[in-house]
Amino acid sequence: MTTMKLVIEKFTGKNDFGHWKIKMKVLLTHNGLVDALKVTAGETSSIDGEKMDEIQEKAQSAIILCLGDMVLREVSRETTAVGV
Repeated sequence: MTTMKLVIEKFTGKNDFGHWKIKMKVLLTHNGLVDALKVTAGETSSIDGEKMDEIQEKAQSAIILCLGDMVLREVSRETTAVGV
């Protein structure tokens, strides 16, 4: 089995947000975290609450790691992956 390392340029506000957003969705999908975006957007999910909390936390962390410092300051008080 081979592993794939996905590298995404940090969003700084100067680079293209649309491209960054697409790449982030691919990263979250690849890591099994895309449900964090779906549930908060109002879609239903069969995932139980505890598992969803874990997915939310991991997705939020992944997004934060892909933000530049200035952008991170703007979203530092957000508590969900979609909020970030």
